[in-house]
Formats: sequence, C-alpha cells, structure tokens
Amino acid sequence: MKQKRKIYDKAFKEKAVQLSYDRTNISELARELGVTAPQLYKWRKEFEEFGEGSFPGKGNLKLTPEQEKIHELEKRLKDAELERDILKKAIGIFSKSGR
Repeated sequence: MKQKRKIYDKAFKEKAVQLSYDRTNISELARELGVTAPQLYKWRKEFEEFGEGSFPGKGNLKLTPEQEKIHELEKRLKDAELERDILKKAIGIFSKSGR
C-alpha cells in the first residue's frame, strides 16, 4: 500500500528551520518534529537561498526579492503594452468613423 506524502505548511517549515539553528543536534530535532534530517537540511538550504520567499506552496515559484521585483515589473510592462495596443485600435476606429 502506498504511503500518502505528508505536506507541511510554511509556518511549520519556518519554525523547524529556526529551531534547527538554535539546536546542535539536527537529527534529534528532526525526530522530534517527525521529519527526516535530510528534509530539514533541505528546508534550511531553501530558506538561506530564498529567505521570506521560501516555501510558497502549491507549485508557486520560489523567487528571490530581486526576481520578485523583475517579475512584477515585467507584468506591469505587459499590462501597459496591452493598454497601449487597445488605445491605438480605438483611435483607429474612432478616426475612421468620424469622417
């Protein structure tokens, strides 16, 4: 019979990482939390790399603050280009119908 994969929420992972820095024996802490030591080390590495952007959940991208800023700016640029294209078409339509 297949074992169901256990899913931990962001708060649990962040607290586990925080505790792992306070404790000297990671393996013991992992047993206490009901996770494996390699999993805890993986969470630590992810937290060190992405900081507050760690553990987004449900397949969302993990982004560094710089990547988040770039992503947001690209989205705003795309929206502005779409708005510009719509306005160009509207000007073309209204200038033809006004004659």
